[in-house]
Amino acid sequence: MPIHNADIAAIFGEIADLLEIEQANPFRIRAYRNAARIVGELGRDVRVMIERGEDLTELPGIGTDLAAKMREIVATGKCRALEKLHAELPPAIGDLLHVQGLGPKRVRTLWHDLDIQTLEQLARAAHDGRIRALPGFGAKSEANILQAVEAHLSKARRIKLATAAQYAEALAAWLRGARGVAGVDVAGSYRRCRETVGDLDILVTLNVAEPGSDAMQRFAAYDEVAEVLAAGTTRASVVLKSGLQVDLRVVAAASRGAALCYFTGSKAHNIALRKIAQEKGLKLNEYGVFAGKRQLAGASEEEVYAALGLAWIPPELREDRGEIAAARAGRLPRLVELADLKGDLHAHTRATDGHDSLEAMAQAARALGLSYLAITEHSRRLAMAHGLDPRRLAEQCDAIDRLNERLDGIVLLKGIEVDILEDGSLDLPDQSLEQLDIVVAAVHSRFDLPRARQTERILRAMDHPHFTLLAHPTGRMIEEREPYDVDMLRVIRHARQRGCFLELNAHPERLDLLDIHCRMAQEEGVLVAINSDAHARADFANLRFGVGQARRGWLTAQDVLNTRPLAELKKLLAGARR
Repeated sequence: MPIHNADIAAIFGEIADLLEIEQANPFRIRAYRNAARIVGELGRDVRVMIERGEDLTELPGIGTDLAAKMREIVATGKCRALEKLHAELPPAIGDLLHVQGLGPKRVRTLWHDLDIQTLEQLARAAHDGRIRALPGFGAKSEANILQAVEAHLSKARRIKLATAAQYAEALAAWLRGARGVAGVDVAGSYRRCRETVGDLDILVTLNVAEPGSDAMQRFAAYDEVAEVLAAGTTRASVVLKSGLQVDLRVVAAASRGAALCYFTGSKAHNIALRKIAQEKGLKLNEYGVFAGKRQLAGASEEEVYAALGLAWIPPELREDRGEIAAARAGRLPRLVELADLKGDLHAHTRATDGHDSLEAMAQAARALGLSYLAITEHSRRLAMAHGLDPRRLAEQCDAIDRLNERLDGIVLLKGIEVDILEDGSLDLPDQSLEQLDIVVAAVHSRFDLPRARQTERILRAMDHPHFTLLAHPTGRMIEEREPYDVDMLRVIRHARQRGCFLELNAHPERLDLLDIHCRMAQEEGVLVAINSDAHARADFANLRFGVGQARRGWLTAQDVLNTRPLAELKKLLAGARR
């Protein structure tokens, strides 16, 4: 997309804000603020000035360095100086500046004194009454901050990915029965495997050999439709009885790839693609890639990306987080796939809060092609789940040994999901844990501990000699419970030093690790286990959502613990013991 003066001004303004948070030289901060104001109010288009070769330093307040940055922004849409600041500061701290009443100085105080780095942490601190004691704040400003951040965090209703799948897949199957339809694709954030979905975007491709289609009529006649918002010959919108909005687009086969790319998004990814097309003198839209009026590509996504000089980018990566540069350089990873999983390292039976027997869970896992399954009941601290004490755990281990003698095609591993107590100790004695193949440890209480204490609690647990795997590492429940306040970078780096592992919990209520934490783990060389946390046979199907989250985090099969064959896995599990 063309870069406008407002884009340059926004980047300079953000640089000034982040420099102020860093307490940089006041003259430097003032220079960027003045440049943002000058460019924002300039009556001439900076991009046109550059194209004409005009000297930007003739603008008031614009020196050689700022002029060079303006040319960089116009040429690339980015600024290395801003990217450097983003790398130096906590990733989400800039979001705090969007809260009414918070400027850079206040954000720095919140970060420095209370270690607040995210909107969620800010809301928690305000709710707990910790902000009012800071210099320059007070009870009234704390209440205003809480109101402002809650307003900022309140978004349009979104539903969990797994819930959206139920609506999306049923509706797509219904539309495939329409006359003249060659294919149906669900696009949007659903295809990118976002944790929650605001609406559904469905693409119908027409069959060129069968003119005429009743796809629009069939869409409106779907029995889950509560209201038709708009209906035309190529596009329509409805609201389902669940309240979920669905937008339908009908395209010719020659434009399927371009439309699928366009409607999959994300917006930032699409903008970056259009900019690349413009740099090549091409036009990219939902109908194809064009040189003038001649269509160069459009039938498949692969040919659309190829026309732009890029390898095809998996939908889960399309967030403008480095995937385009990787595609251009031929460095896109081969992302992990569901078929890569050899086993599942977190499952429950009716011995605690599960619903099926040991054998039923084993057979269900085997039916999905898994070759091993760790049985990890809750420990005694979780009384509401009928957690196991040492005696009951020993009895279950004996039962697993007996069942393994007659199982064919799958091996059960002996494990436990042991509670991490407030002081970082584990809920069962060493003599109980040492007999197990895997010790999965988790926080199930005191989610409200301050960041430093919560982090130290987890690090102490990880230092236990029998600790293997940290389960659902942030404790969040999507749309229900915020993550507890923990320094995930420290946790990940400690896991690397300790030689243990992290879980990506595939349960649709959790999807925990976050995608950004998956990528951090990959960069630190920490293996991640994609586990179902199954409490019933049907729950193994949730592994696909965990794989989608892992793919969003750029994980390959080599980055995932449970893609290993059993013999290799056992060596890794044993190596995590001290």
